[in-house]
Amino acid sequence: MNSQNQALERPLASAGPTNSQNARLLRFATYAAVSVAGLLIVAKLAAWFLTDSVSILSSLMDSVLDVGASLVNMYAVAHALTPADREHRFGHGKAEALAGLAQSAFISGSALFLLAEAVQRLIEPRAITRDEIGITVMVLSLVLTIALVLFQRHVVKKTNSVAIAADSVHYRGDIAANLGVILALVLAGRFGWIYADAVVALIVAAYILVGAWGIIRSALDQLMDRELPEDQRLRIQQIAMAHDQVVNVHDMRTRSSGVQSFIQLHMELDGDLTLLQSHEIADQVEAAILDVFPDAEVIIHQDPAGLEEWHPDLP
Repeated sequence: MNSQNQALERPLASAGPTNSQNARLLRFATYAAVSVAGLLIVAKLAAWFLTDSVSILSSLMDSVLDVGASLVNMYAVAHALTPADREHRFGHGKAEALAGLAQSAFISGSALFLLAEAVQRLIEPRAITRDEIGITVMVLSLVLTIALVLFQRHVVKKTNSVAIAADSVHYRGDIAANLGVILALVLAGRFGWIYADAVVALIVAAYILVGAWGIIRSALDQLMDRELPEDQRLRIQQIAMAHDQVVNVHDMRTRSSGVQSFIQLHMELDGDLTLLQSHEIADQVEAAILDVFPDAEVIIHQDPAGLEEWHPDLP
């Protein structure tokens, strides 16, 4: 057997992070998000009482909804990691997408509330008091949020979790929002531009709505079984075709559910091979695919090369 086929037979134990490692990362990411948002609620609530800033109120409302969304996320991730059972043979991964839709509802609600408050403050502007306290709290919020987003990025890179990615979207939005609130406090408190407070709140609300739309699209893609990205589909095909006895690959179908991917394909082989030989080749190709997609479930159907079959006319 040549070196190419030997590479296809590498043990699965060497294939990247294990499911248990991913599960620990996902759970820790949800705990971190809830903890950070909870801490910031307390700090921002105190800052709002002391400053009467609508931009701080906007940030406070965002943190309150962050906690709600992250709690939904915590439950969804825990449920999505539940192994497949008799009633759910494909697992519970789509709970993550449902959590994403719930998060988008939370986020959209917060944005609409902020729009109403910001418009009211534009009509009836108020001076900002004790702006230095507000700035201190918002700097603390900025540092903690950046640390959380960096950790979430690491988790998404390792697990491809839709729920954590969705959670990270609005926390990334929080970074921009925190910077905007700091700017508003400086302009209103130090330079007397009282309209800055409301203007920043309007911008934050618009940014939140854009983030909510992105979460909705991502969740719907998973719920509607959208194909994996084209570069991943091409990589799967290249892995299968790398085996010197694979003639062609067709009728490939892919989808994702939570952290798990599902890959199905038809593989054309020499018609003179025995059933046992075809099965061994399919096992080797499956192992090679799992080496790159360790959390995937792979189903391979073997076809005799040149056999005329009807398949749906899919791109």
